[in-house]
Amino acid sequence: MDAYGTAQLDGDRDTQCDATATWTAPGGIRAYVLLDGIGDTLAVRAWPRTAARRLARATAEHADAEAGLRAEYGRYAAEPARTAHHDLPAAAAVAVVHVPGGLLSVAWSGDARAYLLLDGRLRLLTEDHNARRAYEGGDRNLITACLGGGQDDRRTEELWGHPAVEVVRGPTRPGWLLLASDGAYEPHEDADHDMAGYLTGEPRMAARCLVEDAVRRARARPDPYADNATALVARIV
Repeated sequence: MDAYGTAQLDGDRDTQCDATATWTAPGGIRAYVLLDGIGDTLAVRAWPRTAARRLARATAEHADAEAGLRAEYGRYAAEPARTAHHDLPAAAAVAVVHVPGGLLSVAWSGDARAYLLLDGRLRLLTEDHNARRAYEGGDRNLITACLGGGQDDRRTEELWGHPAVEVVRGPTRPGWLLLASDGAYEPHEDADHDMAGYLTGEPRMAARCLVEDAVRRARARPDPYADNATALVARIV
């Protein structure tokens, strides 16, 4: 059985702007990354693919999700073109690094999410960076931080009440890891449907079933629209 698998569907968007990547560093350190591109253009489609690979390598080589994400966040923020233009590609990003021996670090910028299933309970590890988190009644589709953004922690904190990059770390036990774009988790969340039931069997099939059902549920809502839906499922051993 494969240790991880991914799946994605376009939904009702013209282009697929999500991307996933993994990287294994010496010692068996494994990084898992998911990016949700902001926008629906060919330029946005291409950017997350490269950015996801870079982020996966950086987080694995740092052996820490926060260190790798901050390195990539700073590199993009320092690009001269991003100082002059505000329409360059960017993406919500989540990265997870598993270090053999049971250590897990999770870092994110945006509203892509990480979950961990242990003992039958699916636990959300991240907190969304969007306007809904910033104030009651806020638009959940308004991203307040992202990879490719130019605001540092201090300025993002002043504007939205959270830093540009957040992190959780700690020991873990064998279980299931799920990374999901908003197009994958929101339809399940809106229907009050527990995604833990998907995390069994072969990871690629688990990811496939999760995104297929997300698109189906999104199209069944009163205001039907299915976003890009992407999931990465991994067995943590």
